[in-house]
Amino acid sequence: MMHIFLTKGGYVLVEWHGITIETNGILEGLYISLRLIGIVMIATIMTLSTSPIDLTDAFERLLAPLKMFKLPVHQLSMIMSIALRFIPTLMDELDKIILAQKSRGSEISSGNIATRIKSFIPLLVPLFISAFQRAEELAVAMEVRGYDANVKRTSYRQLKWQLRDTLSLIMIIPIAIILFVLKYSGV
Repeated sequence: MMHIFLTKGGYVLVEWHGITIETNGILEGLYISLRLIGIVMIATIMTLSTSPIDLTDAFERLLAPLKMFKLPVHQLSMIMSIALRFIPTLMDELDKIILAQKSRGSEISSGNIATRIKSFIPLLVPLFISAFQRAEELAVAMEVRGYDANVKRTSYRQLKWQLRDTLSLIMIIPIAIILFVLKYSGV
């Protein structure tokens, strides 16, 4: 949205009290919006069609060549796995905190955008405290169970190409091509 007002160039479409809207601003805004929509669609398709475990295994296999450079690939995939696992948990926790704040009379979803953003700041402290508590509990549980990041692991299930992978690719490739053409066509 900001591109409409901040990106200059092209034909002036609207000029009002020093604010101008030009064609390049609209095109750049559309391009960025399409990119964001594409990224969200790809991420949604990927998370709906692939289990978090398969996603992490695939991520680890994709990054495997980086082990040559002493990059901790397994630790990175473990971080991704834990993050994917705890996103729904943190969202549930945020819902509980919002309900608690509303029961105390806090107006979270009313007012203009600045007021709404300010009303979310008090939610962050309890959310972070909860996240750190859960992280500590997970760290203790992993330690008690003898987790060692440096031990070579085997997979319970081997990844295999499936029909849903092909369907996902059929949906993702046109989006990538459209974004590529928009980026380099000079539109």
